[in-house]
Amino acid sequence: MVSISAPSGSGKTTLINKLVNTCPKFEFSISATTREPRGEEKNGKDYYFMTIPQFEKKVVRGDFLEWEMVYNNVYYGTLKSEITRIKDNGNIPILDVDVKTALRLKRKYPNDIYTVFVKCPSMAELEKRLRDRKTDSDFAIRERLMKASVELGYEDEFDNIVVNGNVEDAFDDLSSSVWDAVNYY
Repeated sequence: MVSISAPSGSGKTTLINKLVNTCPKFEFSISATTREPRGEEKNGKDYYFMTIPQFEKKVVRGDFLEWEMVYNNVYYGTLKSEITRIKDNGNIPILDVDVKTALRLKRKYPNDIYTVFVKCPSMAELEKRLRDRKTDSDFAIRERLMKASVELGYEDEFDNIVVNGNVEDAFDDLSSSVWDAVNYY
């Protein structure tokens, strides 16, 4: 498995999409969440959107490889069935998970996961990106920036750090490190 994590707004979704579109051997693991869809996001393509009771029922049943309450009353998780589906297709799962979850997975599956931390060149650039996407309130942006400052403290625990100042350069760094890791494992 390959786990790619980043503070919200760092461009990880763009990089993940580019990676899976460039190489069909990598397949995006669709996460489950209790948050509302943003923009053009589609259920079953971008996320599995669930209510809190639906999500909690799956937690109790043990349906998740991992799960986390990332924000107040907003859960995210990776369904075991997603990983199985991807591996059954002969592909490598690409997980888009938060920082704490990536590190927890790295401890739990040290020989089966490669972790990448994507970050903006600066907090000012991160704030600009969050504001430019026009999907969050000022309160939500402040909350995401505070969370990002904490997440940056964990970047050295990842197998690789990619600075996303320019998408093409960041993608080159990401794809070469992921290919090296996959060939190593």
